[in-house]
Amino acid sequence: MTIISLITLLTSCDSTTKKPNNMEDQKNQTDSSASPADTTPKVTGIGGIFFFSDNPKETKEWYAKNLGLKINEWGSTFESRNADRPDEINTLQWSPFKKGDEYFSPSKKDFMINYRVQNIEGLVIKLTKNGVTILDSIATYDYGKFVHIMDKDGNKIELWEPAESSH
Repeated sequence: MTIISLITLLTSCDSTTKKPNNMEDQKNQTDSSASPADTTPKVTGIGGIFFFSDNPKETKEWYAKNLGLKINEWGSTFESRNADRPDEINTLQWSPFKKGDEYFSPSKKDFMINYRVQNIEGLVIKLTKNGVTILDSIATYDYGKFVHIMDKDGNKIELWEPAESSH
């Protein structure tokens, strides 16, 4: 087989399989075949970890001094990228609360987890159908929508659907 025959064979194979020839073609092919956004009501990550402390101010200072946490008004915010959408930055809020703070009620536990969710309205409908205790109505703020539920072990759970600009 001559070089010209080999080139002809390779070129014809490429055109019949419609395989992209370069990265830009691959990107365009991927963009044009993108599926619609997943709107299934579900948890997509952890939005926050909240726990009781005898002295939240001292606890925050201890974590800053000993573990290097950058402290803000609420505790510390951790940022990460969404693996499926790398341009999206997600946050996790770590926050100590004064022991006995009513925000955790009616739970008797020393912690509360905030789960980041998508389609919070659909999730509340699903949870209601499943007999889950919904503690309040969905509240909307500039940074997202919130609702609180109780899990089967008596833990208060905060569900948060971030506003588009607050991921």
